Amino acid sequence: MMRQVNFLIIFVICLALVLFGIENTEPSIIHIVRGVQLQAPLAVELIVAMGIGAVLAWVFSVWSHLQRTLELGKEVKIRETRIQELEQDVERYQAELQEQRLLPAAQEKMEDVEVLA
Repeated sequence: MMRQVNFLIIFVICLALVLFGIENTEPSIIHIVRGVQLQAPLAVELIVAMGIGAVLAWVFSVWSHLQRTLELGKEVKIRETRIQELEQDVERYQAELQEQRLLPAAQEKMEDVEVLA
């Protein structure tokens, strides 16, 4: 479904550009910098300007995505470190619990030995 919608959007934009180009063939002058000017049909100039805008939008999108990816990577590292710390805490607590369970049993055995002696 999305492919069809994307195709329809692209088709309509291209059709509009073609119709716009057919209607706007008068030459116009663009002053790029002092002393440098370019003369081309108005439609060509506007299509090139839209293309440059689209490329700049794409570059900005890629840059934003890269920044988000780097931020998420840092967050993941921090969370992994915290998870490792918590796993070590759990292991230490389990060891302490096992020691506490063994101590009463060892004390009972010591009492049994003393009673027998």
